[in-house]
Amino acid sequence: MPETVLSLENVSILQEKKTILSDVNLTVRQGEFIYIIGRTGSGKSSLMKTLYADLPLEEGSGSIVGFDLSKMKEKDIPFLRRKLGIVFQDFKLLPDRSVEDNMLFVLKATGWKEKEEMQRKIDEVLTEVDLRGMAHKMPHQLSGGEQQRVAIARALLNDPEIILADEPTGNLDPQTSVEVLNTLRKINESGKTVIMSTHDYAVLLKFPSKTLKCENGTLFEVVQKTV
Repeated sequence: MPETVLSLENVSILQEKKTILSDVNLTVRQGEFIYIIGRTGSGKSSLMKTLYADLPLEEGSGSIVGFDLSKMKEKDIPFLRRKLGIVFQDFKLLPDRSVEDNMLFVLKATGWKEKEEMQRKIDEVLTEVDLRGMAHKMPHQLSGGEQQRVAIARALLNDPEIILADEPTGNLDPQTSVEVLNTLRKINESGKTVIMSTHDYAVLLKFPSKTLKCENGTLFEVVQKTV
């Protein structure tokens, strides 16, 4: 059986002392693709922020890629995030740097030193998202879908165990959303775990997978027909 990469037990998700989700129990194994759905304000993003330690885990117990979220210290957070690939709705690319320089910024910040190794890694991840020829383009020269695929490539740079994608299609049109989902599914098929929050139900119907819903302060699994 694949190893467990995420485990939450009796967890409450809090933001500014207010309970957003309670009694969250979740086990995710390596290689799974999981959707987290729910209306705006239902707790999807707060849950994702807890997973990458932007929000502290104050109630319950949880571990992700070998890190204990309830005992997370500030100094441990960069090490956790090297094992996670985080993709945001608004891309978060540096607008004054080329695609390649966006990648180099991340590699240097996470301790890479060798120029040839960095170049090899950049070529590898851009190839993985079908953007090999785009390295010298500036973000504003790319479409929204291409920018999001660059963001996914950036998330892959340190060979993360889990990709956390928080509303990655939220700013994209339906056709572009499908392209981004195809990219994430392909990454998942290579063995990486993907957890994606979304309110784009059309995507769920096109690419069915295990689905969890945030509603009325709880998180529960749903079957596709009830989504």
